Order: sequence, then structure tokens, then C-alpha cells
Amino acid sequence: MSRYRGATGDLPDLAAYPGGTAIDVRLITEDGVEQHSVADLPALLRRPDGIVWVDVPVGDTAAATVLADVFGFHPMAVRDCLERNRVPKVHVYPDHVFVVLHAPEQGRAGHVHFIELDQFVGPRYVVTVHGPVNPAVDPQVCGHETRQVLRRLESGRLRPRSPFELSYAIVSALARRQEAFVELCTGEVWRLEQQVTSGELGDTEQFLEELFRTRHGLAAVRAMAMLSREIYGRLASLGRMGTGWVATDDDRRLLDDLIDQFDRVRGLAQGQADYLQGVIEFYRTRTDTKMTIAAERLAVIAVITLPITALSSIYGMNLIVNRRTDIPQLALVLAVMIAMSVTLLRWAKRQGWW
Repeated sequence: MSRYRGATGDLPDLAAYPGGTAIDVRLITEDGVEQHSVADLPALLRRPDGIVWVDVPVGDTAAATVLADVFGFHPMAVRDCLERNRVPKVHVYPDHVFVVLHAPEQGRAGHVHFIELDQFVGPRYVVTVHGPVNPAVDPQVCGHETRQVLRRLESGRLRPRSPFELSYAIVSALARRQEAFVELCTGEVWRLEQQVTSGELGDTEQFLEELFRTRHGLAAVRAMAMLSREIYGRLASLGRMGTGWVATDDDRRLLDDLIDQFDRVRGLAQGQADYLQGVIEFYRTRTDTKMTIAAERLAVIAVITLPITALSSIYGMNLIVNRRTDIPQLALVLAVMIAMSVTLLRWAKRQGWW
């Protein structure tokens, strides 16, 4: 249970907050967005109006102090904010939910980075925690969704009526990011398809690597969308069951929409993956056809040359390396070789080999 719930004077004094991560504290009201310091958190959580949004760019020990001492979050949830989570997860507590999601980011050599976004959604607050991420990733990519939502808040285009509605806006931005990654991969699929149909493959090894890099990217974003859909499907079930956190009717509508969004992203990724697999099969069919034709031509060459080679190996020493060449016998053997070649060529023609 969050420590601030029902508290009157037991919240810690954060005037001496150790600093560390530059935590953004905002109060969202009907009038707009107010920026506050971490030391203002206890007073903001006591207020009966507005939604408190705490955005933690990087989960470190200083941020863990705020999560544990101010909000009283479960130690395991706080630990999950400090460590990388390889799969999404959801935990429901008596007065809040904890959700872990991932967004894709294109890395080098076809690698897809999983950008983690953790959320605590309570009755009057939303806490977002970013990362940690691979050192190869620009830290700026972690705040993509929250920056989008902040711009909408500051421009007045978004006025959430509940913390879950604010969380919905953030998760919708994450779903759009997944969709944008599918669009990026689709551009590669189209380019590769044009190369296959035109026959302009360039370096074959590099082309094959690009094919499977693109397929890997689609598989990664499809897995993210599918797992995210399962998380919100689970949350919707728990909300309807009345276990722990109880979803309102508005929350359920937003949950259903998030499930639909992730279903759509998964479907888009699956459709493009199937299309790319068709491109790969087209390429393989064309390559196999060329190899089959080459094998048939080699078979023709073998049919023609092997009997001649066998005949010449038997008689060669007597006809060529002898002290004296027997012209009539040589002419007869050459005639036999030519007759054999013509006969075998006609036979190969009837077989349809050339």
C-alpha cells in the first residue's frame, strides 16, 4: 500500500533529498501543468485536486529513495525499476498498479533494443521510470513517450481527468512508437521486394543479411506488441474481478482500447512478416530454379564427355603415345566418339535437359 494514502503528517521531509537523478514533478490541473520540486511531493500528494505526475529519467538509488519513502512502493517493484526487465509485467496492489512495458529502438547490425518504461498508476498519481538501457543507446530515446504527452499537456490538447487516463496517453504513445517501427521495417521490406523482382540483388551475402535483419526487426516488435497486449488483457481481467485495484467503467474502456491498439500493431507486424517471408520464398524459388538449370546443363556436359573420356582413356595410350600413329584406327575412334556424342545429345534433348 502506498505510504501517502490516508497520511496526515507521516510523510518524510524531502528538503534534504540527495538529488541524484533530476526527477520531474508536475501537478496537472484543469488550468494546466505546474512544475514542482521533489521536496514538494508530500504536500502535492495531500492535495485533493489535480494529478501528480512524477517522471524519473533514470532509476538510480536516489530515485529509489523517493519511490520507497514517499510512495511506499513494494521493494520488489522498486528493484524492478533499477534493473532491466526482459519481459513486460503487471502487479496489482491494493491502491495502485505497477506495469513494465517495452518499446523498440533500431540498433547497429540489425539489433533491436528494448527500451523499458515502468509505470505506477495510483488514485491520484502516475510515476514513470525510464530504463535502464544498453550503454549503446542514446539516453534521449527513453523519454520519447513522456515528452510527447508533456507537449500535449502544455499545449492544452490533453487534459486527463484521472491518473489512468494520463497513463493511457503515455501507453498509446508507446503503441504508436511500435507502429512507427513496423513502418520503418515495412520500408525495408518494400525495398528488398523491389530488388528481388528486378533481379538487382547486388552483393548476395549482404542482401541475405538485410532480408533476415528486417525479419528479425518485425519479429521483435511483434513480440513486444503481443506481450504488451497480454499485460493489459491481464489488467482488464483483474479490474473486472475486483481483485486489488478496481477499474472504473472509463478505465475499462481505455483498457479495451489499449488491448485493441496492441492487437493492431501485432497484426501489422505479422502481416509484414508474412509478406517478407513471401519475398524470401520468391528469392529462394528463383535461386533454386537457376541452380536446377545449372545442374541440368552440367548433366548434359557429363553425358557427353564422360563416355568420350572413358573411350579415350582405354585407347589413348595405343593411339597417341605409340611410336607410330595408326591413322585409320584413329579416324575410326574419332568417328565413334562423334557418333556417341550425337546420340547422347539427342537423348538428352528428348529428356528435356536442354
